[in-house]
Amino acid sequence: METWVFFTLAAAAMQTLRFVLQKLLRGAGLSTGGATFARFLFAAPIACAIAAATLAATDQALPLPSARFWGFVLLGGAAQIVATFLTVALFALRNFAVGVAFTKTETVQVALFSAVVLGEPVSAFGWGAIGVGLVGVLFLSRNPEAGARFFGRPALYGILAGGLFGISAVGYRGATLELLPLGFFPRAILALAAATVAQSVAMSAWLAWREPGELGRVLARWRRTALVGLTGVLGSLGWFAAFSLQNAAYVRAVGQVEIVFTLLASAFFFRERLRLREALGIALVVGSLMLIVFALG
Repeated sequence: METWVFFTLAAAAMQTLRFVLQKLLRGAGLSTGGATFARFLFAAPIACAIAAATLAATDQALPLPSARFWGFVLLGGAAQIVATFLTVALFALRNFAVGVAFTKTETVQVALFSAVVLGEPVSAFGWGAIGVGLVGVLFLSRNPEAGARFFGRPALYGILAGGLFGISAVGYRGATLELLPLGFFPRAILALAAATVAQSVAMSAWLAWREPGELGRVLARWRRTALVGLTGVLGSLGWFAAFSLQNAAYVRAVGQVEIVFTLLASAFFFRERLRLREALGIALVVGSLMLIVFALG
């Protein structure tokens, strides 16, 4: 197994666990903003500690980041905050597994963003495989209630979240490339540390302004919110490491394996059952993943 594939699979597993914890936090008296903030608050010091240890272990000096590096970091960080906010809000609207599947339109969007922003195009076969996944997402996007519109609010939230996750992926890929010629892991952890610190500051300011008292509620539940931060930083480290090694479009496409992990979490943690149409949509998404891996091979 190639190194970047291993990091992608590990990241997808950790991200699913983080979403499970964040959904549980919604039932623990935290707002959507508070549950989203928990993702970043405890991740920042952990990422900084790992970055410092990495530089010390490799005996490397901290490089002077360029303006382009900070531009990519801030773009990726801001997009990820809003995308995470939308995803947490989505959990209250639909089945957990289906809700996360909505965000998988990201694979199409990140491929476009990656080609335009970073000049890293996807092959024709890869586009076909991504298209299969998109069809699967469309199966998942229809509201199950009779007479409901094909694209409702859950689909809108998911598609927007997917696009923002795509922008985030391209931003983080660009940030790691700006740190060359450092090795892939130092580039990944330094970019991650910079992003999580910026995100923590921005989210703190937002909550202090818009939701007075929510910061205190997040801190008061530190035993549970700290787990969100830990799983979040471990998952992000996997994504950043993969981004430092491979085109962001391929990384996020392989990351669709998360839908399998999400399905398992949905069944075992929340006792949620899938309809036949939803199972078909998930099967198409997973089939798309397998085609993409074949294309890369």
